[in-house]
Amino acid sequence: MKTKITLLFLLVFFPLLLTAQGVQEVPPPNYIRTVIFNDGSGYSGTPVLRIGEMFNLEFDDIIGDEANYYYTIEHYDYDWTPSQLVKSEYMEGFDNVRITNYTNSFNTLQLYSHYKLTIPNEDTHALKVTGNYMLNIFNQAREIVFSRKFMIYEPLTQVGVQVKRSRDVKFIHTRQVVNFAVNSPDFIIRNPEESIYAVILQNNNLKTGIFNVKPQYHIGSELIYKYDQLTSFWGGNEYLNFDSKDLRAATVKIKFIEARDLYHHFLFSDRIRAFEPYTYNPDINGKFVIRTMQGRDPAIEAGYVWTHFSLQTFDIFEGGEVHLYGEFNNFILDDSTRLIYNMETGAYETARLFKQGYYDYKYVFLRDDGVLDEGFISGNFEETENDYSVLIYYHPPGARYSRIIGMGNASSVNISN
Repeated sequence: MKTKITLLFLLVFFPLLLTAQGVQEVPPPNYIRTVIFNDGSGYSGTPVLRIGEMFNLEFDDIIGDEANYYYTIEHYDYDWTPSQLVKSEYMEGFDNVRITNYTNSFNTLQLYSHYKLTIPNEDTHALKVTGNYMLNIFNQAREIVFSRKFMIYEPLTQVGVQVKRSRDVKFIHTRQVVNFAVNSPDFIIRNPEESIYAVILQNNNLKTGIFNVKPQYHIGSELIYKYDQLTSFWGGNEYLNFDSKDLRAATVKIKFIEARDLYHHFLFSDRIRAFEPYTYNPDINGKFVIRTMQGRDPAIEAGYVWTHFSLQTFDIFEGGEVHLYGEFNNFILDDSTRLIYNMETGAYETARLFKQGYYDYKYVFLRDDGVLDEGFISGNFEETENDYSVLIYYHPPGARYSRIIGMGNASSVNISN
């Protein structure tokens, strides 16, 4: 029976495999927790900044020994290979300095040191050119601890984005297609078929992006992208969520609480949603927000909680692994996100350490061939609310680096035929 169920899932929800090129981010070790990378908006993610804007990186070291950490910033081309620029050409000031803004946790069971880096700062005054960047964090032994990508753009073009239903009847209820046009009345784009590269992101997730899309055709100064399957994403489903802002009080999602060495929150069991009708469930598209009712400053007064998850299935899924998925760890699948099947309860279960706050999450299926299937458990629906971003890269022949000359956004709330 379980073999038939697995085969049916794989046939109905065949995944979309899209990977970025070039350098990859280094995931943080187990003792580095709650990495928040943003433009000051409050939500963590991959920052896409207008040139001149500031951004923040925050993280916790749960060893709590006030270790020394340093940072460097590197510039990359559209395909995430190193650009030909030297550091002085893309940076005003210097990097490779210690992060001096850190504070120890206060009144928490789990001790930690909280670090915060803001750029620009007194050392790194400005990033002078647009394009792809990597922020690298090192320890005192000059070993890289983790790294995060970000992008800087300049609004030299106008990017109009629309989300459409698929024109293929087979996918009309499961996929969302991103169409867009790039208008550059005041900026001359030479040889756009060879020099323009578009990147499309769903919910700010680089790991599932569509890269290096070429213009379909152009009319005057406008580049047109009206592909169907080439620029389509699985619709997915709305994220589930929990809120652990109160350590000692259960909520609509938390079934019960146990106080051990740390607090343990046991969530109500979730179910497979792939074959159920779509139900609107407000979410923040996989993101999270740190908050606590036990203190005034969540950065250093929010505690750490073991959160227990349960996915009721009554059967084992063959051919892959079940994982938690969300921005809480930059959409990384590892041992801390994997769920193990419990024969006694008929459910996939796991426990993971989270800092107090509001979190979006969903369950995904990682196949044995390495392909991630987001809709295997949650389903794919064209009604799902997703945010889309389109970045336009310009790299004419002979250029020494790739510029990002425009960005556009759209939401599938306004999906149309």
